[in-house]
Amino acid sequence: MAKVPPDDMLQTVLRPAPRERLGTTRSRMEDVARLAGVSTATVSRALRQPDRVSPAVRARVDEAVERLSYRRNLMAGALASARSMTIGVIIPSMINSFFSATVEAMEEGLEGSGYQLLIGNSRHSMEIEERLVASVMAWSPAAIVLTGRRHSRETIRMALDADIPIVEMWELSDHPIDTIVGFSQRAAGRIVVRHFAERGARKLGFIGAMLDRDYRAVDRYAGFVEAAAEAGFAPPVEYRFEKRASAIGGSEALRALMAQHPDVDAVFCTNDILALGGLFEAQRQGWSVPERLRICGFGDLEFAAASEPALTTVRPPRGAIGTKVAEVLLSRLGGKPAGQTIFDLGFELVARGST
Repeated sequence: MAKVPPDDMLQTVLRPAPRERLGTTRSRMEDVARLAGVSTATVSRALRQPDRVSPAVRARVDEAVERLSYRRNLMAGALASARSMTIGVIIPSMINSFFSATVEAMEEGLEGSGYQLLIGNSRHSMEIEERLVASVMAWSPAAIVLTGRRHSRETIRMALDADIPIVEMWELSDHPIDTIVGFSQRAAGRIVVRHFAERGARKLGFIGAMLDRDYRAVDRYAGFVEAAAEAGFAPPVEYRFEKRASAIGGSEALRALMAQHPDVDAVFCTNDILALGGLFEAQRQGWSVPERLRICGFGDLEFAAASEPALTTVRPPRGAIGTKVAEVLLSRLGGKPAGQTIFDLGFELVARGST
């Protein structure tokens, strides 16, 4: 993916067209219109909103574009319309498959619309998110998608002042900036307690990573603790570390937790990677899973069903979030009123061998 100035954490998901060689003449939209036998307005419509022209006209325009090697000047179009065909998307991690699945579904939902995604990685930092939003705004975006419901005051101000569709995702809020698509992270933590209780657990533990920055994980933890108290459990013992979640970190965390609290018989990890490390450690230590120790993760990553034993986990609607975000954006950008602004897509606890 190509780097896009001015921020090196911002990148397009589409490859830019090859740069014209010096001395060559760049084709213009008027040239495409003349060759296709249509007006420049029709060419513009065919490129921006292909579904609004007939298949025959679209085919003629596509052929003319190919023959002339025409490349649209997106910045010129943005200046003319005050909006580009760019949609800014800010996610907290580029390597976390939660968010890559959401972005991929978003791309598929926008396919053929003429819009392209400009992606920024906030690394779970509101300050970085603020800078990324400022960078995206410089491209006159048609819309912006933010992850979560917590943002700096300046980010919220820029979003409100932009007068464009703003979609927050992966969480829920009664008062979104504009529209929000996600599920209750707190409820996801609560359902794990219910599952542990049904499996006969007596002493609960919790393992979390980056809880100083990952507010969605903090909400899952809060729901877990609340539900434990309501169900009559003692307060869950916990182990936290600041580094990014890893299998090694999960292994070390479970070993340390069990050394201090050997009576723990059920552990909730804030994601599947930590839980996988916990499974490995349990095998090394000879702790039978699930007879001696029950382990639950979050995310339902691909390896969860293939591990031994298979990992119980909470499955978030990763792809469905991206699909719904694309649907909302196309509706809003097509001129339809906002209508519903809160979309709760729910989640599912997938019970497997580890509990």
